[in-house]
Amino acid sequence: MDQNKKTMRHFYCRDVLWDTFEQMANDFDCSIDYLINEAMRYYARSKNYAPPPQQQPAAPPPQRAPARRPPPPPGPPQGAGYSARRTVQQPGYRDQPPPSRRPPPGARPQMDPQQAPTLYLIFNNQRIPIDKDQFIIGRGSKTSDLAIKDGNISRKHSAIIRRNGTYYIKDLGSTNGIDYKGMRIDNKRIDEGDVFHLCDYELRFTYRP
Repeated sequence: MDQNKKTMRHFYCRDVLWDTFEQMANDFDCSIDYLINEAMRYYARSKNYAPPPQQQPAAPPPQRAPARRPPPPPGPPQGAGYSARRTVQQPGYRDQPPPSRRPPPGARPQMDPQQAPTLYLIFNNQRIPIDKDQFIIGRGSKTSDLAIKDGNISRKHSAIIRRNGTYYIKDLGSTNGIDYKGMRIDNKRIDEGDVFHLCDYELRFTYRP
């Protein structure tokens, strides 16, 4: 409740009291309304009817002043013995060359087929260069690079395969297989001077030109 709000009231007052209030208003240089309100307030207090104190609105919390940033340290003076400070931009991930891939330990390094040494097959005193990725040996003249007309040789008996500059011999599911030093093998890397047998036929290999 606003304790300062005032409303026009009508009441009967004794003439002697009114004369007294008029004299007091002249002496204290105030209005009669003020004196009557003060008299009524003091009378209510004397009878323990004083109105509750008016609550003041809570003051807003004080705002913190923004922190002042310290000034940057002065740079080195320009002149003899000093140079302007420069920022060197490091190369980013996109600017760096891709890392080189190294083969695992024990792995044979890959070789460009054009740089690989030429393998030669010596068969029936013929020196045949192997210059393709797959060289077929078999009975079929149309399906083989080296045709051996023998019923014991399968139509596609074996193949010389070049992979990453290295040559291998592989059995293609033949009936009589590939013999190497008295053992039947499925596939093997071809080294210098290796000799294989397809039934009674000798296959000798060399890298020497």
